[in-house]
Amino acid sequence: MGSGLIAIGAGLAMGLAAMGVGIGQGIVSNGAMHGISRQPEMSNKMIGYMIVAMAIMETSLVLGFVVSLILLGRM
Repeated sequence: MGSGLIAIGAGLAMGLAAMGVGIGQGIVSNGAMHGISRQPEMSNKMIGYMIVAMAIMETSLVLGFVVSLILLGRM
């Protein structure tokens, strides 16, 4: 019973992290595209900020992956 709950927890950790990052990246890219369409001359700067923001979001996905690996290591 305990190992089954650990496996469910690992799956939830990875799935929720991926879902959160996907939603966040969609919101960031939507905002960047709206900003670029309003001010095309700022596109290089906005794309740079967008890439940095997406990289920061990816760290939460990597942390979710590490948590799921730690949980699976306890099985």
